[in-house]
Amino acid sequence: MHGDESRSVEGFVPADAVGHRVVHGGRRFDRPALIDEAVERAIEELSVLAPLHNSRALEEIRRARQALPDVPQVAVFDTAFHRTMPPAASTYAIPARWREDWDVHRYGFHGISVQWVASQVEARRLVVCHLGGGCSVTAVRDGRSVDTTMGFSPLEGVPMATRSGSLDPGAVLYLLRAGLLTEEEIEHALEHESGLAGLSGGGSGDVREASPLGLDVFVHRVAAAVAAMATACGGIDVLAFTGGIGEHADDVRARVVERVGFLGAFRVEVVAAREELVIAAETRRLLGP
Repeated sequence: MHGDESRSVEGFVPADAVGHRVVHGGRRFDRPALIDEAVERAIEELSVLAPLHNSRALEEIRRARQALPDVPQVAVFDTAFHRTMPPAASTYAIPARWREDWDVHRYGFHGISVQWVASQVEARRLVVCHLGGGCSVTAVRDGRSVDTTMGFSPLEGVPMATRSGSLDPGAVLYLLRAGLLTEEEIEHALEHESGLAGLSGGGSGDVREASPLGLDVFVHRVAAAVAAMATACGGIDVLAFTGGIGEHADDVRARVVERVGFLGAFRVEVVAAREELVIAAETRRLLGP
């Protein structure tokens, strides 16, 4: 939150506090938390739900503590903004034991990014397209998340750069039962070889290198998600785009807007992603002046 030009241990600058983006807060964290042993342990336990993301956050928390041992640290959770989703949006139609004992729920992600957009755009019924390496579409009504495309993990929803987005679970069961791929191979493929990369014959997943089919599928799914989120909002006043694709891929943005023109009159906004400002503000708010 505060620093000068002199560098500190491990590349950190002197600071009054350190704010961290933590992707998964589970059902426990619906707001930022001052990191102590209990909170750190909870983040570690939640790593089973987001192994790639929460583990990295823990590494950075421990690095920051080593570099700035007397400075308070705050965790700001990507899932927290979506805790306002109603049960109809956050609940899977699965056995009760899965939900109640094993915490299989629709958590939603990109909450920090969506919170920033919602703070910058005045609209009662707002649909936010966070389109970048990861992609999601969120319905925000009166400043609160009421639905979003990502669910239990950041794999659900629209196609992304290298992630598949939603996929019939029967396809995964088929690949496993037929012995065509292992669990690890499926996970790697869905995380790193799918999305725009998979639709374009491999590569980085950069939208500028996407095949015509890749762009068609991407636009189709994003536009369908926008329509679904407008339903969750009870209509749409503003459609906002953020993230690398959302901000810079003018042709993709235009095609999505054209596809959802049937929704009626709405304003289109492009908002530069500034998640770090939300993290800093939430850290300051939690710790006080």
